[in-house]
Amino acid sequence: MESNTTSRRRSFLRGLGQAGVALGLTQLLPLRSIKTVAQNAAAKIAGKEKLIIRSARPEDLETPVELLNSWITPNDTFYVRHHMYAPDVNPIEWKLTVEGEVNKPLSLSLDDLKKLPKTTLTVTLECAGNGRAFMDPPVAGVQWEKGAVGTAKWGGVRLADVLKAAGVKPTGKFLYLNGADISIGKMPDFIRQVPIEKALSPDTILAYEMNGEPLPKLHGAPLRAVISGWEGAYAVKWLNQITVADKENDGFWVKTAYRFPTKRVAPGTAVDAKDMAPVAGLVVKSLISAPKDGATVKAGTPVIISGFAWAGEANITKVDISLDNGQTWQAAKLGKDQAKYTWRQFEFEWKAPEVGSFLVMARATDDKGRMQPVVATWNPSGYLYNVIDRVRVNVEA
Repeated sequence: MESNTTSRRRSFLRGLGQAGVALGLTQLLPLRSIKTVAQNAAAKIAGKEKLIIRSARPEDLETPVELLNSWITPNDTFYVRHHMYAPDVNPIEWKLTVEGEVNKPLSLSLDDLKKLPKTTLTVTLECAGNGRAFMDPPVAGVQWEKGAVGTAKWGGVRLADVLKAAGVKPTGKFLYLNGADISIGKMPDFIRQVPIEKALSPDTILAYEMNGEPLPKLHGAPLRAVISGWEGAYAVKWLNQITVADKENDGFWVKTAYRFPTKRVAPGTAVDAKDMAPVAGLVVKSLISAPKDGATVKAGTPVIISGFAWAGEANITKVDISLDNGQTWQAAKLGKDQAKYTWRQFEFEWKAPEVGSFLVMARATDDKGRMQPVVATWNPSGYLYNVIDRVRVNVEA
């Protein structure tokens, strides 16, 4: 029998779809991707066959949690998030323009960029809406569960080196990042804003490689931004225009979208964009990738509980595991692979002492003292969901 929560969520999403017909595309922006896996069951995305299709076009593809089992996420299993249609960019004809509050406007080819000092940085990217499907009451948007996250080695150039060549004027306070993606109907151009201080960080890069290979099309070829430690929407794909500005961008994707309430609000509350601030850094979070939710194991047999924890610009200091509904916690072993801006693998060996159904819980803590909460901080867009992760494991004789 369907639970009250599931029934309420389905009614909510069905209502959004009906309302969207009358609203028109611009107002429908937050609702665009309420497509379900069932609606896209027949679709196959070349090179991403293992991923869960949340939307076939534009592509919103989620990584099944059991495939998140290595420190570096392979290109073919790395999640995909698109607001608009992916363009076909000819890398030979492509140019990156740098304009605005600069002394020397630039038009750079891919070869020009590759003449600059190369840097490689390992960074975990996560969609701000990862976990949105678990918000209660439900919210509009792509109904990501746990797999809109991944870690890759990004190769490219420091954004600071490009800006140095252009000569940023003292009046330059913000960067507007724009890509070649193709708008849907009247949808506003997807432009993201980065403060000059973050843009000049040596860990903010323009990437043309992903895990040692040329950047794939679905990940922004020939060039994308990687704003280390910040949520994934700042990592603009198919990047072809950087504008240095003396004031904040007044476009939809800065003034209205990707914003979080400046104070706690009651679940289900409507919040005006002016009462919210832009989402930037990620929060502390963990993910159990093994065993799978609903798995069955034998009593007395060792079971390895494993997964990853990350915290954006902060570092993970510990991950604790509970097997008694949160009454007690035990420290997991952290993996040796680690770097700033990346997740950290954890493992914990468990021997179920008796037959029954157990809730396995993982709780991460970072070096800022932040710990995963028991209850999500509800917000109208379902951003930064980071509740203590949990999976149900059944133990049989």
